[in-house]
Amino acid sequence: MTVKTRAQKGLSLSQKVSRLLKRMQEPEWRRYGGTMLAGKILGVGLVLLVMAVVTGLCFTHVYAQSGTPEVKAADIVNPVNTRWTLVAAFLVFGMQVGVTMLEAGSCRSRETVNVLVECVVDTCLCGILFYAIGFAFMFSHGNGFIGYHWFFLQGAPATYESTGVAFLAVWIFQFAFADTCSTITSGAMIGRTGFAGDLLYSFCVTGFIYPIIGHWAWGPDGWLALMGSDGHFFPSLGIGFHDFAGSTVVHTIGGFIALAGAIVLGPRLGRKFKRDGGGPMLPHDLTIAVSGGLILWFGWYGFNPGSTLSAMDLVGIGRVAANTTLAACAGGLTSILYGYFKMKTWDASYTTNGFLAGLVAVTCPCYWVSPTGSVLLGGIAGVLVIVAVDALEYLRIDDPIGAVPVHGVCGIWGTLSLGLFACGQYGATGPLGADNSAPLKGLFYGGGLQVLKAQFIGSACVTLATFAVAMVVMLVVNAMGLLRLPAEMEAYGMDLHEHGISAYPEYVISAIGAPAGMSQELPTPVKATATVSSLSRAVS
Repeated sequence: MTVKTRAQKGLSLSQKVSRLLKRMQEPEWRRYGGTMLAGKILGVGLVLLVMAVVTGLCFTHVYAQSGTPEVKAADIVNPVNTRWTLVAAFLVFGMQVGVTMLEAGSCRSRETVNVLVECVVDTCLCGILFYAIGFAFMFSHGNGFIGYHWFFLQGAPATYESTGVAFLAVWIFQFAFADTCSTITSGAMIGRTGFAGDLLYSFCVTGFIYPIIGHWAWGPDGWLALMGSDGHFFPSLGIGFHDFAGSTVVHTIGGFIALAGAIVLGPRLGRKFKRDGGGPMLPHDLTIAVSGGLILWFGWYGFNPGSTLSAMDLVGIGRVAANTTLAACAGGLTSILYGYFKMKTWDASYTTNGFLAGLVAVTCPCYWVSPTGSVLLGGIAGVLVIVAVDALEYLRIDDPIGAVPVHGVCGIWGTLSLGLFACGQYGATGPLGADNSAPLKGLFYGGGLQVLKAQFIGSACVTLATFAVAMVVMLVVNAMGLLRLPAEMEAYGMDLHEHGISAYPEYVISAIGAPAGMSQELPTPVKATATVSSLSRAVS
């Protein structure tokens, strides 16, 4: 430190003031001082301006109140109901494991990787679409046909409607439902659908078809839900459409989109139907398929009981869970018995699709029927699913896992069964308990045809609209050349062509079980020399 610097630091306050006054007499120092002062004033002003802008954009305004602030019911989150909804959502999401296993086990080994990738990517795509537009279309207020609020989950309240459940908890619960519908669709289309085509139709299903048509029945102002009341459709009917957990909204929609896809795609190469002297292509791993079905059954305890959105309705939750169990048991038993009298064998796929059919059927009426009614409607579903499988076989429609019979046909049956088996004791669930002041009563319990008519109208409208729109989507994607793989690529093997790997690498050292695409004659798809007809006879 220099002597001059040390001397300046030792100046007293009076000396510093005297020095400043002396310097301000010089023009150069006056300009310097003015510039410094102006810069500081400008800097402080800019800081204050930034603070004002950030506060206005990012923070809410707070106003002084003379009394206690008003708290709306919609702002109060019920922690018990929210926890219950989240647990149910996690159970429903776990059904994706079951769906993946069921589809992977039911297909041929050479298309297993394709099933795995489709199920995972469909889930990811569904999450983003349901966040951006799907939930808004389906569950926000609109015009009865479509919702138009809460896009990208913006502007949402603390809780959903009057449930008391945190808004985002309801979102994740309903996302799991949407994901289930999307994966139902792919089940009837495995083995010959190009991956790019799968992404395109999945975008349409999750982003538009499912949420918009679903809004009709489950939206807060859906025209089917409000049907029969004053000022809405069919006021003389006196009752609206009911679907407690989704026999129509989830399963019928998914099943009939799958039917449209299977029709447009056509059968897999080498698929020869019974009326032509052939039979179904055998699944490559029944262990995985049946285990996947049982995981689905377990996940259904989130699907149906969770649809109460209320842990306070303990009696309703218990009844729904019991009805779900009994319908599945009855469906599994009647299907395997009917299959035995039909084929003289105890068929594993029959009983698996049988209990799944019972679960699908009871999903709509599970809150309003008695345990006896659940056994009856589930047992009928177990037989109906096999009849529907035979009908598709006769019509030469290739559905590898039975998605259309299980979800589409039995979804319709379950929806209509409410009009027959509603026992007249139960009304509606609620955030603090059940409200049984206006119970539903079906035909077999002296309620006449009123409920059955409403169910028929709702089921028919959803089914026909879904199938019509899905056919258009599938035909457009197919016209683009993206829906079905070229014949030589399908014969070569979807896993190797689309994904570059087999699900079972041990086949590399076991030529007996090698997929067609791994044979020495087919080193690459381009060099394939064998005919499609010969390759299509190769089984996994």
